Amino acid sequence: MVSTSVRAEREARKVIEENRETEWKKPSFGKELFLGRFRLDLIDPLPELDAAAEARGAEFRDKLAGYLAAEVDGQQIERDARIPDEVLRSLGELGAFGMKIDQKYGGLGLTNLDYCRALMLVGSVNPSIGALLSAHQSIGVPQPLKLIGSDEQKQRFLPRLAAGEVSAFLLTEPEVGSYPAGLRTSAVPTEDGDYLLNGVKLWATNGTLATLFVVMALVPKSEGHRGGITAFVVEGDAEGVTIERRNSFMGLRGLENSVTRFHNVRVPKANVIGGEGQGLRIALSTLNTGRLSLPAMCVGAGKWCLGVAREWAGERVQMGRPIGRYEAVAKKIAFIAGSTYGMEAMLEVSCRLADDNRNDIRIEAALVKLYASELAWKVADELVQIRGGRGYETAESLAARGERAIPVEQILRDLRINRIFEGSTEIMHLAIAREAVDAHLSVAGDIIDPDAGLSRKAKAAGKAGGFYAKWLPTLVAGKGQLPGSFTQFGPLAVHLRYVERASRRLARETFYAMARWQGKLEQKQGFLGRIVDIGAELFAMSAACVKARTELAERPEGVELADLFCRQATLRAEQLFHDLWTNADSVEVAAAKRVLAGRYLSLEEGVIPAPADGPSTATWEPGPSTEQDVRRRF
Repeated sequence: MVSTSVRAEREARKVIEENRETEWKKPSFGKELFLGRFRLDLIDPLPELDAAAEARGAEFRDKLAGYLAAEVDGQQIERDARIPDEVLRSLGELGAFGMKIDQKYGGLGLTNLDYCRALMLVGSVNPSIGALLSAHQSIGVPQPLKLIGSDEQKQRFLPRLAAGEVSAFLLTEPEVGSYPAGLRTSAVPTEDGDYLLNGVKLWATNGTLATLFVVMALVPKSEGHRGGITAFVVEGDAEGVTIERRNSFMGLRGLENSVTRFHNVRVPKANVIGGEGQGLRIALSTLNTGRLSLPAMCVGAGKWCLGVAREWAGERVQMGRPIGRYEAVAKKIAFIAGSTYGMEAMLEVSCRLADDNRNDIRIEAALVKLYASELAWKVADELVQIRGGRGYETAESLAARGERAIPVEQILRDLRINRIFEGSTEIMHLAIAREAVDAHLSVAGDIIDPDAGLSRKAKAAGKAGGFYAKWLPTLVAGKGQLPGSFTQFGPLAVHLRYVERASRRLARETFYAMARWQGKLEQKQGFLGRIVDIGAELFAMSAACVKARTELAERPEGVELADLFCRQATLRAEQLFHDLWTNADSVEVAAAKRVLAGRYLSLEEGVIPAPADGPSTATWEPGPSTEQDVRRRF
């Protein structure tokens, strides 16, 4: 007998698997890297930048930077927990809401690279503005329409959004997060061909401001309707839409994030994006490039932190010399500098690949989101340590004492959500790992499938034998073992030789794990997380070397930064390789089971426990709203 929990898990995985993009129509550096094939030719030389697009992007960024520096008070947003109306209007007039919308629909039509550079600018003033613009056009209405919307939908909605209306993406529900198999929001077809939308959505970024939503809802299967999770464009001011609450968070205090209720909201058939049952597929495709906006703000945060660390560590004197001269602090400064360069390199390479559109970047975009969100958090934490008590003190309090108002504690709070936004670190590990082992599962799927019969397993065994007979010998030797390889990279060649060797080693370790655990590998999330983290370090090292070589004439110091970063990344990768097989994973999992069973309740004694009244997860029922509408219009 299969337990209810196992059936639920299988159903959740089935929903994701059915909507996951399975074909690889274009080459992928990340995919090849996990297979032990170091295809440096896919990212070096980098695709050429379009001169006209570059000029257009630079002109916009100059205007944006001038406005932000002169008119926007980031600390006012922090104090008021609100981006002022005049800032929203001015951003609209500048074209910031249409950065990714094509020019023929009234947008700026910026490249992914220029869009991310612009997000760095706005995020450095206040990250809430970056989150607003990112959620609006990276995962909101513009991106899915750009990917799969009809011409009529683009003409009807995109000019409005380019002109300054705000959009939001609504998938999450109080009881549904990363695995949407339990989605309850429904869209029931009407006799005249429209849909009636009912449900509650949680954590809709921009929800209180948005006049247009992308809503994921479940269409019941019936005659003439294939049903399934479907994406709809919904008017924010439609009858039956209620913004019941604006949520508050530890950081991003200016974020307009809502609880949104739909009660018998009529949605025209013409507002279905891509057809019934395509919603989750659209959401996953949207995130392929949409995820690049989040690491852009992480890179911007790294640059900001480096500037603060450099100035403070150079002027703060203790025991007769600047604190930056002491090794303990110097190591932190070097970590911030190296990490910022590595994150920027990953982002730039990913953006240029996305703009060139000749490579599949689903793995690269996921890796840079995962990597930058984790590394930027550590960068900000080290900056707090460098600043000491002033890093923990608020900017407002510093100013009240007559000191420079540098919001270091704020950047730490604002960055923390990036490890959760658009796929938590844990979910990202699993999603990337699924792609990393895709080649193995495609040839060995039935071997490890518990539901497969003997005949299917035998057939799969023959297929797998042929694949591994050809693939495994390629992992024995490569260019990384030749002292003269990659010499065009000068002093960085040693790092690329390491990446090539480590890529083959990573593939071998993955194969050993498949052979050892077979179908149980998906439960070895500690191992899979380390596999992904190693791949991220190798991609970052590759990107850093390519970036340094690409801009050698303009920024020769990039070679030093790339070398610094690669040395730091190599140490991390080697530790991860060690931890693949030498770890406490099984012990910790067993201990967690005992904790959950209540065996260690005595350890919780001696404190006043957290509040126990009220549900841990709020429940909801369909019906009209009983709350006051808190939508905001500007």
